Amino acid sequence: MDSHATCHQLLDNLSDFVDGNLKEELCQEIQSHLEECENCQVVVDTLRKTIYLVRANAAESTEIPEDVRERLFRRLNLEDFVEKK
Repeated sequence: MDSHATCHQLLDNLSDFVDGNLKEELCQEIQSHLEECENCQVVVDTLRKTIYLVRANAAESTEIPEDVRERLFRRLNLEDFVEKK
């Protein structure tokens, strides 16, 4: 598999990879790719750090300002969850 295709495969499976929810064979392929691809290493490291920070800060506050919530939901195409004013 070429490197570019593996990058796309990694991105398609990134969440499951970081959570440890992939089959062993696919995990090994991705891990081998990460050993050689600095760009993908940065993406995976950034996601792991983001998850850590979210979990660490969740205990402090889970309240999201309404304007931030609305912008986030619109950006994710989840307008059905945004309260109509």
